Parts: sequence; C-alpha cells; structure tokens
Amino acid sequence: MKKILPILLLFLATYTTVQSQEWNTNFAAAQKRATKEHKTIILVFQGSDWCAPCIKLDRAIWSTETFKKYAKDHFVMVQADFPRKKKNELPAALKAHNEKLADTYNKQGIFPFVVVMTPEGKVLGQATYQKATPEEYIKMLTDFEG
Repeated sequence: MKKILPILLLFLATYTTVQSQEWNTNFAAAQKRATKEHKTIILVFQGSDWCAPCIKLDRAIWSTETFKKYAKDHFVMVQADFPRKKKNELPAALKAHNEKLADTYNKQGIFPFVVVMTPEGKVLGQATYQKATPEEYIKMLTDFEG
C-alpha cells in the first residue's frame, strides 16, 4: 500500500495537469464568454486521433504549462475535433456543430488549422502547425490581434 499511494498521487497530479487546458466545444457559448471576459477566441480544427501534425501541435503547444497559463488569461479556446476512429466518434450534434464551423472558417479542410478571431467572429489571422516554442507560438497568435 505504501508503494501504491505515491504512484496514485503522481498519476492524479499528472492527469489534473494534462486535463487543465480549458477547451470549449460550443462556439456560441465561447463567443459569449469571450465577449464578457474581453478575450480573443482561438478556434482549433484538429483530427485528434489521425492527424500527426495536430497531435504534435497539441503536445508542443496546447498541452504545455507555458501556453495553458497564458491562454487562461488571454484566450477562449475552442476545439473543433474531427476524429476518425469509431471509439472516438463524437455525438451527432457535436459532429454537426463542428462541420458547420468548418464550413464557415475552414473551407479548405486544413488540419490542424488555427483561427484567431474576435468574439464577434471576425477573423484576425490563421495558422497551422509550426515547429515553435510555446512562447513563439503565443507571439504569433497575439500578433494577429494587432
């Protein structure tokens, strides 16, 4: 039991840290929140279970403590995921919601695709995966804000 407890505590601490990025999946709710909090929306189109650059972007940028700390105070993060594996299939309503977002903001079907926008939906800039540090990626996103 003495050996299990530290391992369990380490697992819980890691799980909490990894899961602490606050992703919104409801765009309208994210817009309301961004308006209320005077934040920029970062809309991310990804294929979480098949797109290698999407997975790299998540590991190199979104999941880092540096990015999460900055995003918490400056961005409302919205995830539009398009998984392909049956086990990761989204509910029909969320799938339709993501497809509608793609029809509006990602007509070329690029993955990953990052859209920086105002709470009203005005696109300020677009990006994709780049080999960059979290600090460099944050600078790129904030440069779109003007």
